[in-house]
Amino acid sequence: MAGEKETAEAIVSDLQKKITEAFDVFDHENNQTVDVREIGTIIRSLGCCPTEGELHDMLAEVEEEEPTGYIRFEKFLPMMTKVLLERRYRPIPEDVLLRAFEVLDESKKGYLTKDELVKYMSEEGEPFTQEETEEMISAAVDPDRNVVLYKDYISAMIIED
Repeated sequence: MAGEKETAEAIVSDLQKKITEAFDVFDHENNQTVDVREIGTIIRSLGCCPTEGELHDMLAEVEEEEPTGYIRFEKFLPMMTKVLLERRYRPIPEDVLLRAFEVLDESKKGYLTKDELVKYMSEEGEPFTQEETEEMISAAVDPDRNVVLYKDYISAMIIED
């Protein structure tokens, strides 16, 4: 029984070390706070992919009563530890992503044009913000051909567990 407890403590300790390292990258003043706008990036760097709505809920959980524009480490750490322990907001598996791109690629050409991608991102489902769209385009679009070779893009985006 003692072995199981140590393992659980080791897992939590390891997660908290990762969270601390990710938070510290954005703690520019070294004062245990980060700009609230950086939280999504920190959370994603830890392998979580919440929707904008889920991210908003996470922020509500760690924000001060009087929002300051900053998130304190002491509030972020327990919330993020719980999220990682519960394995919430996991990335979508590669085969599911591939099927989604294949559905959008109606003529089965193996790529989407930049214009098609922008159209799907702004008109379908939960629309992406301008910033999210630009980030995705800069990461996904092959600059020489101006298309998304989605099999290559998916392979590059997969985070190994």
